[in-house]
Amino acid sequence: MSSRVFIRKPVEADWQELLALHQRSKQFHFPWVFPPLTEEECKTYIDRCQNQDFEGLLICHAVDNNIIGVANLSQIFYKAFQNAYLGYYVDVIFTRHGLMFEGLRLAIDYAFSTLKLHRLEANIQPENQASIALVQRLGFTKEGFSRRYLQINGEWRDHERWALTVEDWH
Repeated sequence: MSSRVFIRKPVEADWQELLALHQRSKQFHFPWVFPPLTEEECKTYIDRCQNQDFEGLLICHAVDNNIIGVANLSQIFYKAFQNAYLGYYVDVIFTRHGLMFEGLRLAIDYAFSTLKLHRLEANIQPENQASIALVQRLGFTKEGFSRRYLQINGEWRDHERWALTVEDWH
């Protein structure tokens, strides 16, 4: 449990704060993440968070309730697989404060305890050393390398595949 951050699902009224975070952090995230950069895109993201196969979680500062980052659980599968893909990003203002580590711990707890998932997978571009260090600290294990895995900003990019199972979490 963290005393500095908490997680919650986004609501429609969050679009303006999300948009400001995304625009402020655009250069910091390039070329790793391309979050919604317009009002319409932010509202579409919030709507997507209502889908059964997608959980968007806002990581919020406990002192002022401001959004400091986002954790997304996408392509959620149940039955024999019980897996989701974990994506995340932080507001540039809150880098190197340890808040994303705390927020992702809460998101992972939520995935394993509330959603009853068995496995989370994070696919990270090899050059994104800060993100790789973060998943390592969280206990993820490198499982492989996927060539030209995702198309990002019009270019097919290689990714490292990192995973965590519920057995390895606690």
